[in-house]
Amino acid sequence: MKLKPLADRVILKMVEAEETTKGGIILTSAAKEKPEIAEVLAVGPGGLVDGKEVVMTVKVGDKVVTSKYSGTQVKLDGEELTIVRQNDILAIVE
Repeated sequence: MKLKPLADRVILKMVEAEETTKGGIILTSAAKEKPEIAEVLAVGPGGLVDGKEVVMTVKVGDKVVTSKYSGTQVKLDGEELTIVRQNDILAIVE
């Protein structure tokens, strides 16, 4: 099964949080924060959304920063994905 986002939706796969700190301390899974950086897997076509023209500025493969609790979590083929609106993406990581 494959997901195809509609309108201004974007499908993201969260990037795993670092397991060690800069000082070399290994973190347990409970101590890790929810990742906020994700990779874009699919992008909707944009178009007319809520009466406004939306042009998609992110593309597949981009690394992006999202709000901590934005989007809808889905599990597909054992993989956890997040579906967000483009305006829930805060920045593109370059």
